[in-house]
Amino acid sequence: MAIFTGDFTTRLAKNRMAMVGLFVVLVLFTVAILARYLAPYSPELIDTTHVLTPPSRVHLLGTDILGRDVLSRIIFGSGVSLSVGFVAVGISTLIGVVLGAISGYYGGIVDRIIMRFVDIMLCFPSFFLILAVIAFIGPSIWNIMIVIGVTSWMGVTRLVRAEFLTIRERDFVQAAISQGASDFRIIFLHILPNAMAPVLVAATLGVASAVLVESGLSFLGIGVQPPDPSWGNMLTEGKDNIEIAWWLSLFPGMAILITVMGYNLLGEGIRDTLDPRLRR
Repeated sequence: MAIFTGDFTTRLAKNRMAMVGLFVVLVLFTVAILARYLAPYSPELIDTTHVLTPPSRVHLLGTDILGRDVLSRIIFGSGVSLSVGFVAVGISTLIGVVLGAISGYYGGIVDRIIMRFVDIMLCFPSFFLILAVIAFIGPSIWNIMIVIGVTSWMGVTRLVRAEFLTIRERDFVQAAISQGASDFRIIFLHILPNAMAPVLVAATLGVASAVLVESGLSFLGIGVQPPDPSWGNMLTEGKDNIEIAWWLSLFPGMAILITVMGYNLLGEGIRDTLDPRLRR
């Protein structure tokens, strides 16, 4: 089944929830790509004459404890958050697809070994596992991307395995096997393209989850390190000054909320569009 067909895009365009999510995602992409041109100030520019200034015409979303423009830091922070989300999801999807494909296609002892490993990984709370690994190897944006990716592949593995168990019994796969096609060709050219629908949904929702995890790590001080702007470390500054500078918590929090909501709406919309039970 090809995902990106005319029928799919037509039904997706009729899904209001998906279109709202897609609009939010496209706006976020635009802001992240054009951050250098959209931000009114440098995110690291310190202005001691405007410390903790509330929202005004000069600083639309106010300034922080060093006089840095909050709007500029939110704009540049969008690139950091989305980069972490996409790289982490790319890593987790790649691992999950490969392991799920091998498990579902070969079955038997291979399937049991991989699934037991998945069960072991699922026994550990993901966020605390990430905390432990980051505390051990040290915080940096690349470490965060990699750790989130290698600790969140289990769901994709189970989805791909389930699809492979169903698709491998179909006639076109059996025909390819009878013609002597290699396992590699059958897995990646015949079965995998027909098993990508749930992976697309999981990846879309996974970006929102990765953004939340990155924000949580940065909020705790073991994520993206200052002076690099991140919505999470901006919330930390807001927490320390919540009684006198409400804008330091409100606006980064809204940025996280809108981003997560956008990806969740898009993912749910794609899921509904791909669900054959909802087709008319």
